[in-house]
Amino acid sequence: MTDLRYPIGKASIEGELTQDQRMAMIDEVGRLPSKLRAALQNLNPHQLETSYRPEGWTVRQVVHHLADSHMNAFVRFKLALTESEPTIKPYNEKLWAETADARTAPFELSLNLIESLHERWTLLMSTMEAKDFLRVMIHPERGRLMLGNTLRLYEWHGRHHTAHITALRERMGW
Repeated sequence: MTDLRYPIGKASIEGELTQDQRMAMIDEVGRLPSKLRAALQNLNPHQLETSYRPEGWTVRQVVHHLADSHMNAFVRFKLALTESEPTIKPYNEKLWAETADARTAPFELSLNLIESLHERWTLLMSTMEAKDFLRVMIHPERGRLMLGNTLRLYEWHGRHHTAHITALRERMGW
């Protein structure tokens, strides 16, 4: 049986990226909003309150999580680009997903935010030079993270959570 937690497999963020690979990943980050919008199309309120797996987040929480996570990622990119090996602040994504806004706010709020954020983020990344993707941030729990590996992680992250929604739709016949 497929692991419902990882519909596209686990993230692999190690290794050097070529310029072509970076650009393809940046393009994929840029396409996330439209892919997410398509995955959410015509879902009714009951469907938005359905968990993508047992003990998992609802579809609504997944969308709000993507906005929360990618906002943090954008800020981390900016910090790593403008400071020397900044230590970033982690956050408890599970607790963030349980806040009232993540549980009840219309998903469109976060989808609109993701659209604007990703437009800005892809603009930033597409202007970065190869050496910029070697810049490092320090995560208190994960250690040193290069921006290239972080790009890899968030390119996967958007596809990962979109797949949670599309796989749920497929399983449920929506």
